[in-house]
Amino acid sequence: MKSKVPVIGPTFEEMLNPEKIDPKIRKRAIEMKKKDPLHPINLFNITWKDENNEIYYFEVPKEITGVDTNIIVLYAKEFPSGSHKVGATYSVLAEKTVYGEVDPLKHTLIWPSTGNYGIGGAWVSSRMNYRSIVLLPELMSKERFEIIKKYGAEVIATPGCESNVKEIYDKSKELYNKDPEHVRILNQFEEFGNYRFHYYVTGNTMIELVKNKKIGNSRISAVVLGVGSAGTIASGDRVKQEFSKAKVVAVEPLQCPTISLNGYGGHDIQGIGDKHVTWIHNVMNNDAVVLVDDMESKKMLQVLSDPVGIEFLKEFAPKDMVDFISDKFGISGVANLIGAIKIAKYYNFTSDDNIFIVATDSIERYYSVMKDLEEKFGKLDRAEAKARTERILLYKEPSWVFEGDKYSRERWHNLKYYTWVEQQGKTVEELNAQKDQSYWIKQQEKVYEVNEKILEYRNKHYDELMKIYFED
Repeated sequence: MKSKVPVIGPTFEEMLNPEKIDPKIRKRAIEMKKKDPLHPINLFNITWKDENNEIYYFEVPKEITGVDTNIIVLYAKEFPSGSHKVGATYSVLAEKTVYGEVDPLKHTLIWPSTGNYGIGGAWVSSRMNYRSIVLLPELMSKERFEIIKKYGAEVIATPGCESNVKEIYDKSKELYNKDPEHVRILNQFEEFGNYRFHYYVTGNTMIELVKNKKIGNSRISAVVLGVGSAGTIASGDRVKQEFSKAKVVAVEPLQCPTISLNGYGGHDIQGIGDKHVTWIHNVMNNDAVVLVDDMESKKMLQVLSDPVGIEFLKEFAPKDMVDFISDKFGISGVANLIGAIKIAKYYNFTSDDNIFIVATDSIERYYSVMKDLEEKFGKLDRAEAKARTERILLYKEPSWVFEGDKYSRERWHNLKYYTWVEQQGKTVEELNAQKDQSYWIKQQEKVYEVNEKILEYRNKHYDELMKIYFED
């Protein structure tokens, strides 16, 4: 370990507006992004914006979606670690560091995860001088396990697939109980640093983009996002404050419809559908849930990224855009796209309306999954690419949409009881408090307090941090 001081990076404000970072640090971070992606200075590259402060986004060609609605994608493959989950993990660990809740000389960090959060945790903790262990279901993609080890963390495989979260919780408790003095669990499903990153950084990025680029009516009609930890969908809370008529829609796997149908089951939309309602999910502010089939998500990802599928799409969609988006989606991103198409049709949105989705990671995490598809169904050919595109996107029915009236929201909220009160030690009083939006507003307002704490910490350790930022 090179330093006894935990390394701290940007504030929430600097992640939203990287142009506000000290120019010397910003320049160094941009240089090191490609030169040395594992250098601690890359903490300052945790942002939705590139070196020119342009937002990482694209509009999905309407020839591919089959709807007039503008479906806008924030894509996260340019983040350190290749996923925006690194923003959530950094925010969680930064908060705990500046408040003195964790110490790299004393604590080992446990990151309960189904994939990208664990990868982000491995990347962030190693850059910030912490030792960490990632917990990950054994059936997640091989790439996930390999990347975690590459970033410098240990990884423990737990039984099951994406939806087997209780097994991760149980392993977390086991590790903690063995050494409670030296183990700290950073659980994405309950840590509000995750919520705050997406509320403030992702939500405000969406608002800035739609206003500055004057897309459609320059408003947001809906955010449609898969829920794993339910961090990303916190962006909808910010969007709804700006555009009161905006709809916040959660995407769930059809094979594991927990929120919508109190359901359960295994599935393979890696990153969402974790068979419980998370503590940081503001379900009382959600307007609908839409179900998406996991196999359709994987099959359409293959069309979007496979050379045969790409050539088929170029027959009727802009060639440059087809090439551009071919490496931007992962499975959950395609699930979000399918969900957005359903919602556009369900609410009869027009070309004035804008729907935001997020591509959490990219095809780079799923080559092994694509190989398994090929082994199971054979090589993709033009006829199959055409059939999939028409069935999964162009002629998709707006089915399996569950709107959030008063009683359905209460049902969604009440499902938290079984995980968080019965199993994880929360109180009924805490749970009841979440029904009121004032609870969530307090969590949102803490952004400004955390910003000040990070600045204080950086000023206090300025000389040592600058040495770390600028060492080769």
